Amino acid sequence: MKSAAGRRIPLPPEDARHILGPGDVHLREICRELGVSAVYRDSTLLLSGSPRALDRAQAAVERLITELRSCGSVSSAAVTKAMEFPGMKESGVVLDVPGRSGRIVPRSPGQEHYLRAMLSHELVFGIGPAGTGKTFLAVAAAVSALRDGRVERIILTRPAVEAGENLGFLPGDLQQKIDPYLRPIYDSLDDTLTPAGTARNMEAGIIEVAPLAYMRGRTLNNSFVILDEAQNTTLTQLKMFLTRMGYGSRLVVTGDVTQIDLKPSSASGLVRIQKILRQIPGVAFIYLEKEDVVRHPLVQRIIEAFGSSEENDG
Repeated sequence: MKSAAGRRIPLPPEDARHILGPGDVHLREICRELGVSAVYRDSTLLLSGSPRALDRAQAAVERLITELRSCGSVSSAAVTKAMEFPGMKESGVVLDVPGRSGRIVPRSPGQEHYLRAMLSHELVFGIGPAGTGKTFLAVAAAVSALRDGRVERIILTRPAVEAGENLGFLPGDLQQKIDPYLRPIYDSLDDTLTPAGTARNMEAGIIEVAPLAYMRGRTLNNSFVILDEAQNTTLTQLKMFLTRMGYGSRLVVTGDVTQIDLKPSSASGLVRIQKILRQIPGVAFIYLEKEDVVRHPLVQRIIEAFGSSEENDG
């Protein structure tokens, strides 16, 4: 194989059995659909073909590696989806992070628009259903910005409102009470920065994870600030958060307006803020759809079923 027409992708055996599929079924599909040849030996996947085909095949394999990291398995549907979206060079949006996620590549057009918005706007709202990568991609963008020196701190926050519970009913001290609400953010940090890196930066105050109430009265300069689960904020809370923005900072607000735990649901600030800020320069609203779901394929079907049910009930 000539090096000019080949590509080497490191792939440990424990990952290869998922990525290549039973009897290499996934690999054969990639080769057939994208026009490449491949062989796996010595913990390395060797690809050969035209430069364009190699770009697309490598992008597909790397997206499957991301799928394995996030879901623990690789389905046939994930293989098909990995090949549908343009290759990395065509997309032009790639984030390099030091954690096990490594290179973050958008896996759908919606995710690409979301990443581009976070790179070009000071305030971005990422709105969409579960599994579309809203929180993970926001954390990845924050880690990338910190690594490149574009910000000095990462601040991540969530409202402590979930499924009818509140902090007072949970056992333990304050830190133990809030940890369950913030766990998804810790998981995203560990994947993009490594657990050791997360702990080290939190001890140094470079990364801060806290409930939304802790943001009141602060001015956040030179920071990448993420408000997660914003559908569970009131308009007053959301205004408080947005006005914390200082010089050199970027804010990302994520949420799913179909999963509002506030009573009544019409109190959600994320629903009301869309009309208020839509025409403000520097603000981007990105809407992710069921087609952008990157979890188990069943998640997409569940979202579709709930959507149909709500339409019928309406």
